[in-house]
Amino acid sequence: MAHTNSTYHDLARLVYKKLTKTNYPQPSESIITHLFENLFFTSLKTEEGQLIKVTVTFIDPADPDPTPPERIVADRWNYIHFRKRIPFTVKNIVKLSKAADPWSSSLAVYYDSNNELFIWGMIDQAVHYQDFLNYETDSGSEQPGLFQTTISDIGSIHVMLDYELIATLKQNTLISNYVDVFRKGTVNKILKSFSEPYKKAIRDYIKKHHKDEDSKDWDEYIETSIIQSLSRILLKTQNYHHGGAFLITPYQKAGLNVKHELSYDRLFRAIVNYIQLNISHYKYSNAIADEFSKDEKNLVPVSLYISENVSEAQKKETSDEIKGAIRFISSLSCIDGLVVLTTDLKVKGFGTVIRSKPLPDYVYVSKSATVRETKISAVSPNQFGTRHCSMFSYCWNNNGSLGFVISQDGDIRAITRVEEKLIMWENIKVQQFIKSERISKPLKIDTQK
Repeated sequence: MAHTNSTYHDLARLVYKKLTKTNYPQPSESIITHLFENLFFTSLKTEEGQLIKVTVTFIDPADPDPTPPERIVADRWNYIHFRKRIPFTVKNIVKLSKAADPWSSSLAVYYDSNNELFIWGMIDQAVHYQDFLNYETDSGSEQPGLFQTTISDIGSIHVMLDYELIATLKQNTLISNYVDVFRKGTVNKILKSFSEPYKKAIRDYIKKHHKDEDSKDWDEYIETSIIQSLSRILLKTQNYHHGGAFLITPYQKAGLNVKHELSYDRLFRAIVNYIQLNISHYKYSNAIADEFSKDEKNLVPVSLYISENVSEAQKKETSDEIKGAIRFISSLSCIDGLVVLTTDLKVKGFGTVIRSKPLPDYVYVSKSATVRETKISAVSPNQFGTRHCSMFSYCWNNNGSLGFVISQDGDIRAITRVEEKLIMWENIKVQQFIKSERISKPLKIDTQK
């Protein structure tokens, strides 16, 4: 849900009410308001000609790590105290932000007995948190403090509770609900249908190399791999702050003027290879665990041990290959015009212009992942820019196509035709967000004064 004409006061009210559903000590609403007030005005500043981007962790210096895990992993976060506390002011945040890139660290902030905010140190190892959110790794450690808040752009503030995005203020728009189109609903069904070539390749592999394995057990993993790869492409494009568009369609030149035509299928091949290696490694690891771990005298055959280790190393290599292919595809969006992909994510061209086609009378914005009449609202396509209108035109006239448009300000929209309506989803979940276990139940929040 998005509320327009909102301010940092509304953001503070929303976050405060969310925090009341946790069992942790929390600051007053006035302290949270003061925190977001300073961050909002900091976001309007520049330092050395660059916009301010910084993350703040709200964390108590007297008890910064109250419940550490039994085993502390080597890459877990740690806190570093400043010798002197620094007042939490716009000027000080701007200066410190140059030393606290959100991919490296965050500023540790809390309040004193007079309810005055101060910066008392920094939190390191933030790269692993960002890697997990952006699907660069499969796991991430628990997060420090009560919550984290990040300045991502001018007037844009995101608030995270663990790995859950609970609110975003984008200039004057407050967003408290994000549509999970990738994991349920219409877009999810379309992407599942796009996964068939991958499933066929995996079925053939299992039939040849692991006949005792049921290929259907891997269907969900295949679908997830495709969705994550597409999410990573969109996130990487978003980080360019250039805007861009991706059209996934059964490739036909009709209706498209492809300036730079090519055939790039490396992502498809790498994903298939990675899944195959996962299957092999799974089988080798299970064989060792089931047959040799119970009896220490029963030695693991050298060939099986080597096979497991080789498959693990090859998985890492192929994971890096996928990362490189995703970045290659994302970079193509930096040229004006959209990137065209087939339904199995093979790139056919970029710098593509859609030839003029009739627009629908209305575009229907869906507030839920599944299209329901009670959850859609009609808007005129003419209120959007050229990039959006081109995508509207193509998806309306080419049923089965799926488009994604990334605005320069970072908004990502999904577009497709459903029967006789052109549907668009805004405020979609793209990063790897996980519901925080610290919030006891969903909360309906009135953000209006």
